Amino acid sequence: MTDSPPSVWATLQTLGSSTDFQTKVYRNGISGRYLWVSYIEPMISMETVVRSIFPYLFHCPFSSLEDIHRALPIDDAYISSDPNHVKEKLLEGYLFIRLHETDETGLLVKAQKTLERTLTIPEVEFSVVGPKESFIESLETNLFLLRKRIPIDRLTVKMTTVGTLSKTKIAVVYIDGIANPDNVRTVLQRIEQVEFDEMIDSSYIVQIISDNRHSPFPQLLDTERPDRVAAVLAEGKVAIMVDGSPHVLIGPTTLVEFFSSFEDYFLNWTIASFFRLIRLFSVTFSILITPIYVATLNYHYELIPKDLLGTLITSRREIPFPPILEVLFLELTIELLREAGARLPTKVGQTIGIVGGIVIGTASVEAGLTSNVLLILVALAALASFTTPVYKIGNTIRLMRFPFILFAEMWGLLGVAFCFCIVMTHLLYLTSLGRPFLAPLYPPRWRDLKDAFIRLPFTSQSKRPETLRTEQPIRFDEKKAKQKRDIDE
Repeated sequence: MTDSPPSVWATLQTLGSSTDFQTKVYRNGISGRYLWVSYIEPMISMETVVRSIFPYLFHCPFSSLEDIHRALPIDDAYISSDPNHVKEKLLEGYLFIRLHETDETGLLVKAQKTLERTLTIPEVEFSVVGPKESFIESLETNLFLLRKRIPIDRLTVKMTTVGTLSKTKIAVVYIDGIANPDNVRTVLQRIEQVEFDEMIDSSYIVQIISDNRHSPFPQLLDTERPDRVAAVLAEGKVAIMVDGSPHVLIGPTTLVEFFSSFEDYFLNWTIASFFRLIRLFSVTFSILITPIYVATLNYHYELIPKDLLGTLITSRREIPFPPILEVLFLELTIELLREAGARLPTKVGQTIGIVGGIVIGTASVEAGLTSNVLLILVALAALASFTTPVYKIGNTIRLMRFPFILFAEMWGLLGVAFCFCIVMTHLLYLTSLGRPFLAPLYPPRWRDLKDAFIRLPFTSQSKRPETLRTEQPIRFDEKKAKQKRDIDE
């Protein structure tokens, strides 16, 4: 014997076990007929109900649900008797109107409450010049910000729902005729195959659909800037927008893009290229300076110039610990200060970071626990790590420093080189949506280097990246773009 499917009445009874579910009876002032109106109170905008729904229910004559439907000035309303559909819409913020208490058919009317924060300036990817809008937690608003920048009919949005509990709406956005269909299919297939009960933020998606879920390197670029998303869509990439998240995922991406600030495109190409090279040097310095310090003092002190060797000996003369413990002590102290500053309220966190760094650094040198030379190197390495414009790659850089330190302790500079080979081998195998993560270095795409380590003028970027294999590789006519036209010609 099979169980009968649940009825609408049983669904309403189940929802009625929650105290915020309401079913109220109203009487029409003209026909005298009664109406049973059910809704979940926190999800309903009472202003919409009082202004746009109740006046028509109380003062317009009706004899059926169709009459009410025609009288209401709300487009998003329809008659349904499907229990699952009724439950879904009630949970989204709809009214369910019936002519009799036990009716299985009713009119669903949208009266959803919308609470969202106003548009603000980007907090993570702040730029001095350029647009000052950032995404918020509303998917509809984020799509509006995107369509405002790309007002074409080829901008395509594919909606899906993920999460058995959260029912989170996810939008996959791309430009039809430019984006590679294989990339679009890969993203849609991976999202549709997600099996998870609750999807809170886009960070959940990037951890689930990444090519290598165990890699410390992020394989999808996340951004809070609508202008950046619009720019990469024009290049042929795919964007993933999650309802409730102010960050949008972009793919496929490459390692070089994580060190490119979108502000680079608002500056002269020579200045932007200089700043981009500084960031790349800073990241390399941040990862390698303390491992090189450990390796040099343990194994390769003969490489130190004589003048500098005297300074190092003087600074370490009373230090009771080997270089590895000295470095780990300072590195972990820096990480503790970072975490404390990030988790505490803003004003208190800034005070802890500044005062804690000065007090602990000065006290550790005076107590003979660390050398002043190493303190300077660690402080410079921490400062250099903050130059990364993308927050998630900054976390990766913070983590990578420790394996390099351990290898330097074991085998000196040979250990540093060996650890570097391990990281490069991992990056060579790493992909983003099936595309090489180290492009345009490997596989070599020399034409794409025009916007990698340096940024050439816009007139030289007439083709979209070869790695994306877009359907329309030409962006504009480069010869016409480089022609200088004067008014009097």
